[in-house]
Formats: sequence, C-alpha cells, structure tokens
Amino acid sequence: MEYVAIIPARYASTRFPGKPLAVLGGKPVVVRVCEQASKVFRHVFVATDDYRIADTVESAGYRAIMTSQDHKSGTDRCREAFCKCGVDAEIVVNIQGDEPFIQPSQLITLRELSDDVSTDIATLVKPFPPDTPFERLANPNSPKVVVDDDMNALYFSRSVIPYMRGVPEQEWASVNVYYKHIGLYAFRAEVLESVTGLPQSPLEKAESLEQLRWLSAGFRIRVGVTDVETIGIDTPDDLAAAEAFLKQNRL
Repeated sequence: MEYVAIIPARYASTRFPGKPLAVLGGKPVVVRVCEQASKVFRHVFVATDDYRIADTVESAGYRAIMTSQDHKSGTDRCREAFCKCGVDAEIVVNIQGDEPFIQPSQLITLRELSDDVSTDIATLVKPFPPDTPFERLANPNSPKVVVDDDMNALYFSRSVIPYMRGVPEQEWASVNVYYKHIGLYAFRAEVLESVTGLPQSPLEKAESLEQLRWLSAGFRIRVGVTDVETIGIDTPDDLAAAEAFLKQNRL
C-alpha cells in the first residue's frame, strides 16, 4: 500500500502564534516533525498557509504545499494538500505540526491498523499513569477517549470520561484506565474525502473536536495504544516543557 504523510502547519495559532517556527533544541518545531515522519514514510509534505513556514521547511530539505487560509481544521488542510501532492496513495497520514516527539513506533502502529481494510480511520491513545492527579486528568487540552472491546473509539471528550461514581476524584486514574488522545490520524483516501465534506455536528461544536463529526456520521475510528510519551506544543509553556524533555532525554 502507498502512504503519504501530511503535516498541517498554520501560523495563526490563537494560543501560540507562529509555533511551527518556534525553535526547539536548535531546530524549528515543524522541521522536527518532518524528521520524525521521514523515518517511516517516503512521501512527507507540510501543508501550510504561510510562506515563512514553507520557506523554513524547504530550506531544511523537505517539501511544502501552500494551502488556503480559510480552512477550519487541519484535516481540511490535509485533504487539499493531498489533492495537490501528486501521490496516488491509499492511506493519508495526518501528523500534527506541533508534535515534534512523534516516534516511528507510533507511526508504524498507525500503518498496521490501516492494513485492515475495514479501518476507516486510525488513531492513537496513551494510557494516563495510575498516579495521575485529577487536575492533570481533567485538563481540557488533553482530550480523553473511551473505546469498545475491539478498540474502536466510542467517544472523545475534553471532560474526564468515564465518570467514576462513588470514587474520590484523586483515585480515578488508579481504578480505571483513562486514555489520552494522541493527535494523529491515518485515513483511507476516500474516507478523507468524505469526512471533509461533512457539515459540523452538534457534538463537534460542543467539544471543539472534529473527530466527533466523523463518529456521528458512522465512520469507524480504530485505536492503537502507545506507551511513548510525547509533548504537544500548544503554548509557550509547552515549548519550555518540551525543551526540558529534550535535554533530559538527550534527543
């Protein structure tokens, strides 16, 4: 099967403008994402609406595709870039441009899930450690996922799900496995075309999570589990934490 990896990266982030160009360990964040993706996939493109990002990516030896400034989601941007990239791939992998620590093992897991022809969309989760304090579990910037017995996603939420009735909040992570969503996806090409044509669903609008649109429309999201720790960069504080993580792990 042919795969293409696309990294949506826009400049105008509300919480951290210009974050794809933020320097982490001497390299722009988006370049670090390209490096990781290229360890697994032959075709890697950055989809952006900003020439500063495109120039940085191409100066580092990777490929960029200019896309519209009007996209409301990274998935929409990914689809436009896929249509322009010229690669006839069966699977399109959407890797967020603010995940510089995505590991080859995680991308390989996505690829393996996509080998099953019944998989519409594949994504990853990481279990929260049993000693996770409730305050961290409840962080709305870390969406949670509940799955069925076959590891298909049932629901994504910024709230803590499931609710543990009768259990003190600080004990929730020790008595139940909670899954943190890792923001990358593998789509069958025809599914990517379909989901980007759907109107926003009420659940998506409520949670501001576009994957709820896909679930509402009946698409199956297969979930793989990873134990690899990653740090997504949403704010300048996250960048500082990522810099410390980089030094601590000598990456």
